[in-house]
Amino acid sequence: MKGADLFSKRLGPGALLLLVILWLAGTVWVRPLSLPDEGRYVGVAWEMLRSGHWLVPTLDGLPYFHKPPLFYWITATSLSWFGAHEWAARAAPLLGALAGAFALYRFTRRRAGEPSARLALLVLATQPMFFVGAQFANLDMLVAGCIAVTILACAHAILQAQQGQPFRWALALAFLFAALGLLAKGLIGAVLPALVILAWLLALRRPRLLLPLLSLPGVALFLVVAAPWFVAMQSRFPEFANYFFVVQHFKRFAESGFNNVQPFYFYPVVLAVLTLPWFAWLPVAARRRYWSDPQQGAVRQLMWLWLAVVTLFFSLPQSKLIGYILPVAFPLAYLIGDSAAMVLASAPRARRLWRITAAVAAATCLAAIAAGTVYSDKSLRDLARTLASRAAPQDTIVFLNDYYFDVPFYAGLREPVQVVEDWNDPRILQRDNWKKELFDAKQFSPASARPVLLPPASLPQILCSAPVIWVVGHSKNVGRYPELSHATEIARHGETLLLRVPGRSPASLSAAGCPETPSANSTDRL
Repeated sequence: MKGADLFSKRLGPGALLLLVILWLAGTVWVRPLSLPDEGRYVGVAWEMLRSGHWLVPTLDGLPYFHKPPLFYWITATSLSWFGAHEWAARAAPLLGALAGAFALYRFTRRRAGEPSARLALLVLATQPMFFVGAQFANLDMLVAGCIAVTILACAHAILQAQQGQPFRWALALAFLFAALGLLAKGLIGAVLPALVILAWLLALRRPRLLLPLLSLPGVALFLVVAAPWFVAMQSRFPEFANYFFVVQHFKRFAESGFNNVQPFYFYPVVLAVLTLPWFAWLPVAARRRYWSDPQQGAVRQLMWLWLAVVTLFFSLPQSKLIGYILPVAFPLAYLIGDSAAMVLASAPRARRLWRITAAVAAATCLAAIAAGTVYSDKSLRDLARTLASRAAPQDTIVFLNDYYFDVPFYAGLREPVQVVEDWNDPRILQRDNWKKELFDAKQFSPASARPVLLPPASLPQILCSAPVIWVVGHSKNVGRYPELSHATEIARHGETLLLRVPGRSPASLSAAGCPETPSANSTDRL
């Protein structure tokens, strides 16, 4: 098929996949960590590394059970090997993207041929949504890659079993990545592949093909990989199961009150925009001719159902984030690449349009990364590095009325920071933000929370007890504390200040109202 030369026909499969690795990883170092997500998740991994405690994820030293640990394990390992660099902090999403991309290529090559596999891989790698997701340090691309491998391996096992060919290795791979998906982001890592495969077999009217999936060795492999961490957390923290599964899974899915409430049609619009210009080729996959092939129809139906089931699943809850929809990048790439292979084979004039689309898609990917670099105004990287260069190990770090997620990572902090906030405010539970995250973590270890989650009234005591205090806070919040009137501004990022307070100097002790500190008036009376 002549269309194969549109993605380096002269390159062998190994060189082709190496090119994809270089393409996805080539700009992974460019941007500072985005806030709050990248700063939060990389910060948890950094705490895991610097504390040496790899079992319990912590945020500011407190157990953090919003998500399971696979992302943190991968990220902490990468940071330990390569150092505290942005590119090392983004190893987990890159691995998820590559696992899914390689699985899609292998599956498509086996089921649709080399030309379709190359075109699908090109579409996937140059989807702006996928390209950026592969370089964004949160859990979405990691679990999306696990979901993709699970679905493709499971579908391959079913098709192999239907043809009377060996399928056990593919089924084992599906169970393994379902377990990794569970460890990556929770139940969706196993539930979404199960829903897609079930919908596919029901659409084919072949539910009996589920029987080969009922594999006791496969279930055992799943449990051996996924269960130990959950069992360990439940044995150590009795409230873990309720918080992790009921609150963070079922309530988050079914209830309102969480971040980013969007209408039902949000994800179709997102897909249409964030996969441009490739999305314009998708109608080709809806043509009757594309469905008429009796040999390829079942696989093509799988891809359409995969796209529909995942989109519908995430459209049901009110809370919608763009990263949730990343698992559909893989069936979209298959449908566009496979249908384009037919068009390019029969209509050579379409090759020029295909080349233009690929060039625009690649340019859009790079432009998105460039925009993220230019508009990284929330990053406190420079301020944190100033803190790292000026603070001594025994100094106290205080965050004032906010939690600055990227500062511990960039400053290389070795201990939790003290966060001053009104922790008795009942409104904390009404908003899904940093306050609620730390407040929720407090319930799992009240003893660990007491020295780090402090009320505003404790600030004078902090200033009285430490030789040097470094305060990070917004200028409007700093102005509320007269105790900071003698603080020296060391660095500023927008309205966020880094202040140095010589806690035991006479002026600072007097301003803080420290006990047994002589004031000017008391001196006069002597």
